Amino acid sequence: MQAVTTNKSILQLLGVGVLLCASLFAVNAQAAAPGITGTVGGSCAAGNVCFDLSAAAGFTSQPDGNVIYTWGYGCFSQPSGFLPSTIAPPATGCPGMQLPGPTLIVNQGDVVTVTLHNNLPAAAGNTSILFPGFAVSSSGGSAGVLTQEAASGGTVVYTFTASTPGTHTYYSGTRGDLQIEMGLYGAIIVRPTLTNGLPAAYVQAPGTPATCHVAPNLPSVPALDGTAHMDYRLAAAAYDNPAACYDREYLFQFSEMDPRIHRQAEEQAGLTCQPEAAATGCMVVQTEPYVPAYFLINGRSMPDDMDPNYAMQYPHQPYNGNPHMHPGELVLLRIIGNGRWQHPFHEHGNHVRVLARDGHLLLSPPVGNTPSTMLAGPLLFTTTTTPGMALDGIFQWTGKGLNWDVYAHTSGFSAACTPDVNGYHTTGGGASINDPNYYEWCLDHEKALENRPASTQVGSGGPVTLPDPNILALGPWYGGSPYLGPDATQRSQGATPIPPSGTVANSPTDEAGFSFMWHSHNEREITTNNAFPGGMMMMMLVDPWVYNIKEQN
Repeated sequence: MQAVTTNKSILQLLGVGVLLCASLFAVNAQAAAPGITGTVGGSCAAGNVCFDLSAAAGFTSQPDGNVIYTWGYGCFSQPSGFLPSTIAPPATGCPGMQLPGPTLIVNQGDVVTVTLHNNLPAAAGNTSILFPGFAVSSSGGSAGVLTQEAASGGTVVYTFTASTPGTHTYYSGTRGDLQIEMGLYGAIIVRPTLTNGLPAAYVQAPGTPATCHVAPNLPSVPALDGTAHMDYRLAAAAYDNPAACYDREYLFQFSEMDPRIHRQAEEQAGLTCQPEAAATGCMVVQTEPYVPAYFLINGRSMPDDMDPNYAMQYPHQPYNGNPHMHPGELVLLRIIGNGRWQHPFHEHGNHVRVLARDGHLLLSPPVGNTPSTMLAGPLLFTTTTTPGMALDGIFQWTGKGLNWDVYAHTSGFSAACTPDVNGYHTTGGGASINDPNYYEWCLDHEKALENRPASTQVGSGGPVTLPDPNILALGPWYGGSPYLGPDATQRSQGATPIPPSGTVANSPTDEAGFSFMWHSHNEREITTNNAFPGGMMMMMLVDPWVYNIKEQN
């Protein structure tokens, strides 16, 4: 990890808060918001969408090498499908236990039936699922404090209408201090009802690029490798509101783990309970004081969270956290707090514009008797997650305000920058989406970054003096370029870039993007068992439009 430390020092010299990445990062991102779809027909009641889940025990791994005894929801029987269709599901299908539980993807208005099988150790007693925000009816099982519960080896059935779109959570309603801590939680994504695939009031503003595209129908623009950009969205918009359109999406579930609690549960998993203790179980697990050592995003810690979805080395932790985007793309962040603590997660590169909380749009007050459709959500420096709360927000990186040309254009090595009405080089101003500098901020066009460039190809007179690549050993993660674009290494370093152009570390024609650290602002939460770096941390990558971001496995 020394290369990361070195790169951070370069960032401080640049003063722009980015990591400069080479082609080591030029691998499939494998992120998005993968999940499962329910079964329709067969034994499922007419008109319903059915999921057949289990609560079971298993083991999850951490970057420090520890394997943690964990409980999780999984698939008791295989679902009818996986979404988005552009991401390949695992060859083994949906596991019987995973952390977090399977992401359930349904449509607004669906009548959803979830059958829960209690396959936890008998010593754990009953278990259940809560679906906050929905009116739930249940059958089978026995009455618990909050909902119907399934006894050990038994089942309970929950039914609700997915009335509100957006991102929601589900979690155990039984002994929450133990069962949620052990891993019994997951996410529900409800796709909105749209008119012809678009929000009802959407109109493309004159002089701007289209910001809403029918799913799956993003611009099919050939990238450097000759393939078209693929669509990884679940819908064109998160809600039936024109301001809720997006181009790319990611789901992040934040939680933490106290291994002392998990160790107690593992040691007592084989206990035989007396009949009178069958419902409550006979485990005596001390859940206080609470001292978590692992801080998780989608069930993984950094750097594991940057490995692909469905990676074979994490059979019970299928989902990753590795956001990847092009300049100007509207990126939907689906964020859920599924642990005990609040987590102040900071997305470098821009604030997050909040759309909704728990499936409800944040709108301006009505005007008279007319409901407002104008969004009123805040811009957040950190998307602080509250336990049990979900939020949807839009993130966008454009390069505006950096005050230097991120593509290294100069008067001698230039490309056109024709601004649209908002000042960006887009189709709204007549640009081609195939342009290498598509969505460049034109006011910074040809502005130099470097004061003493190592090459005559880039402009001088800028505010920053970069380290001499012939003196400073930057490591394989540094591409030798502070610029965005497929030939950035050539433009910034001249004929003899360091590392040598054409190597794995510094391909002159491959991905050359910016990497931003997204992480918790609680310093303890970016450690794994008190070792830095780890925990709630990931890298967000920005690539030029000529680079095809491949999220599929």
